[in-house]
Order: sequence, then C-alpha cells, then structure tokens
Amino acid sequence: MARAHEERADAFTAAHRARKATGEKHAIDDFLFEYYNTRPSVLRRWHPGVGVRLQLTPDAPHPKWRWYSTSEGTVGFDAAKFMQERGDSVRFIHRLLTAIASRPAFTGCFGLHEWAMVYRQDEHRHPLPLRLGQAGTDAVVEAHPIRCSHFDAFRFFTPSAVERNRLQPTRESQVELDQPGCLHASMDSHKWASKLGPAVPGDLALDCFELARDIRQLDMQASPYDFSSYGRAPVAIETPEGKAEYVTRQRAFAERSAGLRNRLIVVLEMLMNAAGEEVSGKSPVLA
Repeated sequence: MARAHEERADAFTAAHRARKATGEKHAIDDFLFEYYNTRPSVLRRWHPGVGVRLQLTPDAPHPKWRWYSTSEGTVGFDAAKFMQERGDSVRFIHRLLTAIASRPAFTGCFGLHEWAMVYRQDEHRHPLPLRLGQAGTDAVVEAHPIRCSHFDAFRFFTPSAVERNRLQPTRESQVELDQPGCLHASMDSHKWASKLGPAVPGDLALDCFELARDIRQLDMQASPYDFSSYGRAPVAIETPEGKAEYVTRQRAFAERSAGLRNRLIVVLEMLMNAAGEEVSGKSPVLA
C-alpha cells in the first residue's frame, strides 16, 4: 500500500516538481502547492490512519515521524498525543464539516467570486489577459447578484466588489456560512486532510488532493481570465450555456466532496473518541 501511495502521489506532483526545478510558474496547478502550502514530500507519506498498528521493521519510516509511537514490536499513530497538541483544531474542523454536511448545496453563485477579485482593478493576481477585457468583466459583475459565502474567497474581493456581495463572511462566521455547493469549501477538504496529517489514511488524503485539483480546473475555467495559452476552454458563465455547464459540474463536485467530507468526519470522531469525547453516532450516514 505504501508503494502504491507513493507512486500515486508522485504522479500528482510530477509536473509541479519539474516546473519548480526550472522556475516555471503555472497559474492553475501551482495553487494547490502555494495557497495550501502542499509539500510533495509530505503528500507522498503513507499513513494507515487512526487505530491501525503496523509491524515494526528495520526500514519502517513511521517511528521517525511525529505523532507515532512504538509498542511490542508495532508502530502506530498516537491519537491521544495528537489530541493533546491539536485538539482545538480537531474540534473546530469537526464543527465546520458537520455543519457543511447538514446543509443543502447552493448552486447559484456561478463562480463570480473570481470576477469580484478583479472588479474595477487594473492589477490582477495572474499575468493573463481578461477574456472580456476590464470593462466587459466589470459589466458582468454589475449584471449579476453576488452571493459568496466563503471567507477565504471573499477576503480577496476588490474594495469595489465587497459591498456588492449579499453576504459579508468573516472567519468567525465560517461555520455558519460554509455550504457544500461552494467550490472553495470543497477544495478545502484537502486543507483539512493536511491539517489532520497522519490521522488521515493515505488513500483519503490523496482523494482529497485529487478533488481539489479537479475543482481548481473549473474554478479557473469559469474565471474572467483567458486561459487559452494553457489549452483550457472557458466556461463562459456570462452566458446561459456557460451557467448551465458550471452548475452541472458544480453539482457533481458537491456530490463527490460529500463522500470525502463524511470520511473526514469519521476520522475526526475517532480522534475525539480517543480523547474520551463521546461523539459516536453523530456521523453522517456513509454511502
């Protein structure tokens, strides 16, 4: 399992590692490594997860890793010690993910958060042209209601766009506002899996990364940027056809992320149980 995990992780990170060696940048794919601070060397570490102990062998890497303990010829993740050091984070992530899982998916945002990040702004995050130019981009923002519920997208809105958002999310209101149809809330499954580190089984960690990678493609295709130089066709959300395509793909991602979110919730509750916090029976029903 460890070898298969490493090969899968290496395949996910090969292009990024090659670009990093030459100093090349990629406006779409580098996001997962830079924004989420994903290290390929950490991603390729295979972890068995909570409650699993491995036979201790001379070449086993796990005893050298943080939050592992050895006992009677075995090595395993020390959930109790992890909770002593990261318990507050575990409880926050649990509150957030269970809250998201309890809500219906809202699919009427059409990815306008990316448009709001360049609204009436001459300087942009990516050195790429806007498909419709600045005036055309501004007109799309002004012609649509904006309802972004995710703070980590909203905080990058231009000053002129902030007041146009129907919601004013904050870090404090994240548990209250995050919802399962949001692309960024779904991409964050990778962030939460990374923060839980060795508590998350290797296959789940890579599934979360793969989901975030795939969502990032739609996030940028539906943005105002012209990604034709990357061979990416736009999802023109300013048109009825583009809106329909966006919603179809958004719903598919929401369904896919729901399964991963539920698996993460199970991990979180196993951790909390290890600390003597009774939470069993509160998990969403797994498909």
